[in-house]
Amino acid sequence: MAQNPAYNSALSGNPQSATARTYPNGNPALGYNPPGARHTDSAVPLHRKTAVVHDYACDGPAPGNLAFRWTYGSNVAARNRDPRVQVVQYNEDTFVLRQNVCVHWEAPFTYLLFGNAGALLIDTGATANAQAYPLRETVDAILARWCQARGRKSVPLTVALTSGEDAAQNQGLVQFAGRPDTTIVPKPLALMKRFYGLDASWPSGSGRIDLGGRVIGVIPTPGTHRDGVSFHDPYCDFLFTGDLLFPGKINIGNDRDFVASLERLRDFVRQQPVKWLLGGHVEMMFVPGKYYPRFATYKPYERVLEMTPDLIDEALAHAREIQGKDMMLIRPDFVLFNGVSPDQKTKVWPEGVPDINPPRPF
Repeated sequence: MAQNPAYNSALSGNPQSATARTYPNGNPALGYNPPGARHTDSAVPLHRKTAVVHDYACDGPAPGNLAFRWTYGSNVAARNRDPRVQVVQYNEDTFVLRQNVCVHWEAPFTYLLFGNAGALLIDTGATANAQAYPLRETVDAILARWCQARGRKSVPLTVALTSGEDAAQNQGLVQFAGRPDTTIVPKPLALMKRFYGLDASWPSGSGRIDLGGRVIGVIPTPGTHRDGVSFHDPYCDFLFTGDLLFPGKINIGNDRDFVASLERLRDFVRQQPVKWLLGGHVEMMFVPGKYYPRFATYKPYERVLEMTPDLIDEALAHAREIQGKDMMLIRPDFVLFNGVSPDQKTKVWPEGVPDINPPRPF
């Protein structure tokens, strides 16, 4: 039976409704837009007169979304066609970037945060070559888009590292050399301390980076590296921990400093709200205690990036257990290596960690 597409006002209301109002979305036979309507970018208000200024003071963490899957590489890295830099917008002022695992097997994360007066890039990845790893080009595109949405011509950029010694996080720094309106936190330990005002107090005390209403805290956390620092974002309640604590193989450089830094973070999260710890890498699988070997470029069963703050207490307890010992220790969400090779293996599966074999990828 042929249907009549003509609009029938008698059928437009709910027959059970006492008011019998017409269908709230209007005439279904008409087009979506009235004549003359143009498609516009809803994120860019027309006829803007002043720049947008955000109030970053809020009760609880700012909303955002990390519910997605990272690209996981290929068995043959040369054939991989995924983006060299994967970009995820957590919210309007927070971006998470990851280097393609086929460009560098460690696939490090970098983080881009915006405030009213500036932007902060945390870490710069494992590859200096801008053609293989176009980090600056990607960051510049995000900055330009953000400025367009906020009615600004430009925004100053600060580039900081969780460790200037970590080759998996500092190689892309050269791409920002000479970039206009850019401040690069010095890599040498003494200069880095001076930049944050920590000359006399290191490794105690704390520094700050003011982005304009969004003040990022800087916490000294040596242990895996002599110059390690973590960053706290009170807007999203994130704690960026770099190589100190992440879902992967944690290579302890100085176990005394490592324990002290975890104690410092434990005390910090007891005083400040922290939603997630976001580290520099993901090497663990989604099954407890299992991890990918070094140089793997195909990681289809990765654990999620974010870690809950209670894992600081777990890491601290086991760091104390292996302090002064040359050994590895497997936990469900990370593996500690103290004084041994990151390729060290054990035939004894630890108690309290379910021994589950991950599915075999094909």
